[in-house]
Amino acid sequence: MPSARPPYSPVHTFAAAIAALALIASASGSAAEAGESWKLSVAVGPAFALGKAADRWAKLIDERSGGKPPVRLFPGATLSLRDPAREFSALREGASDLAVGSTLFWSAQVPELNLIALPWLAPEDAHLAALASGPVGAELTNAVERAGVVPLALAVLGHRVVATTSLPRSPGEVGGMKVRVSWTPLMADLFVNLGAMPRSLPAGDAQAAFRAGTLDAQEGTLSTIAAARLETFGVKQVLLWGAVAECAIFAANKTAWNGWTEEQRNFARESAMQAAQELPALVQAENDAALHELTERGFTVTRLTASGRAAFAAATRGIYDKWAARVGAELVRTAEAAVKGTP
Repeated sequence: MPSARPPYSPVHTFAAAIAALALIASASGSAAEAGESWKLSVAVGPAFALGKAADRWAKLIDERSGGKPPVRLFPGATLSLRDPAREFSALREGASDLAVGSTLFWSAQVPELNLIALPWLAPEDAHLAALASGPVGAELTNAVERAGVVPLALAVLGHRVVATTSLPRSPGEVGGMKVRVSWTPLMADLFVNLGAMPRSLPAGDAQAAFRAGTLDAQEGTLSTIAAARLETFGVKQVLLWGAVAECAIFAANKTAWNGWTEEQRNFARESAMQAAQELPALVQAENDAALHELTERGFTVTRLTASGRAAFAAATRGIYDKWAARVGAELVRTAEAAVKGTP
């Protein structure tokens, strides 16, 4: 049977309650400090493209505003209990004033954002760019606003990959594979549907599992795969399969936004739009560097062919349809048309 998260024990439930209270307290603190600084949250550090974009956003605001108020960057999702999946809620409740997040992790609170991660909907970068702009991008930002925060910009973040001990060339070869995943409901569904056993493991536990032979693969971005040094554990294959994509969202807390002057709002919005425009180039440079490094370290990098993607997409059509229904049929049809119209 595919593995799943264990049920919470009373201790876990109590810990979750304490964590929630801490988050509320943090939100209250942010409101008190609103006149002193703006808190900007991001899930990763400036070593990664998303973290660089957040740092760039903070600097651009400071340049435009003369540092009044200053923007303080909080990387590593430190304002959301170090959990990227909590970052949207933390922003909405006021633990942060600004945040740059991934559609994949914010989709738990904004179901429409699952559109970007629909399996093999947008397997090429051009497809993803088509979704991030035009009517699809507008509807995604509208959904973010309906969920309780102020969206300021949307940008392409890229596709996730799979690093494995042996290369799966067909859907059937994924069956039985034990994969460390970033645990979101759609991601778990995707791997379970392929017959794999997805697992959510801390880095140390994952290393031990690779050593013991109880873990076969890890999904993630190219940069995180390169940073993990997985060749130490016998992982030497990287599959660029185009299955799951992400966009970045630049957004503000609604209460903070409503309390800012029009000039301050312009600083935040214009800076977000500029940082978002610069992000794809950061991602491309990051991916190029990661691919070069992985190749130098002996990895075999394989890009799934169009026919290969079609086979995987057909095998996971049930998951696509399930999550398309949650996203909304009309939005999915618009997205499919945008992808089909991409040169």
